Amino acid sequence: MHYPHRISHRKRARKQGFRARMRRAGGRKLISRKRRRGRRVNVKGT
Repeated sequence: MHYPHRISHRKRARKQGFRARMRRAGGRKLISRKRRRGRRVNVKGT
């Protein structure tokens, strides 16, 4: 039996959160792309 992959909220936020994205040039580009498309920026699922 396989169990779902559980990652802690804190770990996920540190790796994939808004501030983690803003830390790198690629992440900033990603956020600006989403903003250009008219998205409300939610970086959880990216």
